[in-house]
Amino acid sequence: MKAKHLWAGALMLALLLPGYCWAQGIPMVNVTGSGKDTQYSLSLQLLALMTTLTLLPSLLLMMTSFVRIIIVMSILRQALGTGQTPPNNVLVGISLFLTLFIMSPVLSDIYTNAAVPYMENGMKFDKALAAAEAPLRAFMVKQTREDDIGLFMQMARKADVSDATQVPFTTLVPAFITSELKSAFTIGFLIYIPFVVIDLIVASVLMSMGMAMLSPMMISMPFKLMLFVLVDGWSLIMASLAASFVY
Repeated sequence: MKAKHLWAGALMLALLLPGYCWAQGIPMVNVTGSGKDTQYSLSLQLLALMTTLTLLPSLLLMMTSFVRIIIVMSILRQALGTGQTPPNNVLVGISLFLTLFIMSPVLSDIYTNAAVPYMENGMKFDKALAAAEAPLRAFMVKQTREDDIGLFMQMARKADVSDATQVPFTTLVPAFITSELKSAFTIGFLIYIPFVVIDLIVASVLMSMGMAMLSPMMISMPFKLMLFVLVDGWSLIMASLAASFVY
């Protein structure tokens, strides 16, 4: 398997390997205890499925919009000063479903042009792998800065390419992650500024009233929550995040 197909191959394995195992009719593995007559059977189809499922968290982090969304949500929670509200599980759930919403065209393309032809029409695995790589690569290239691609191409000591389709996947993935981190912290900075202004105003008022011992955060948090609700903050944040991935 070529190096540029390694990362897309992991995603294709998660989608196609169980169907491949079923089509090939891999037999059961029987384990017989030496001291007893008890036998233990394990389906290789199930084993392959469980193995590929362990790759899904890495795929979710490396090649989708999840990183940008979860970082922005975490920064928003810190800016509001609400501690652990919303809890981590809620933030991860919001980020996950928003990721599925943003990535649905890519996933639909992979399923239609790669998974279905491979499982039903007998498409060769390498062709199905290339078909699955194309929409994922297009998404990642659109979100990746050219400077980041050039940096990792230089670090890998690879020659410059004239087309983004020629960038190896092993180079594109870290460049994509770096760009996502930059974008996430840029959005987080813009979100943080209004809440910092509220904190500064409240702190100044408390100082002028001689109440320096009173925590400004305790007073400013209700005002920040009120501002966030009045401007329909959750809808604005989610709509802005989804719009930032238009490609």
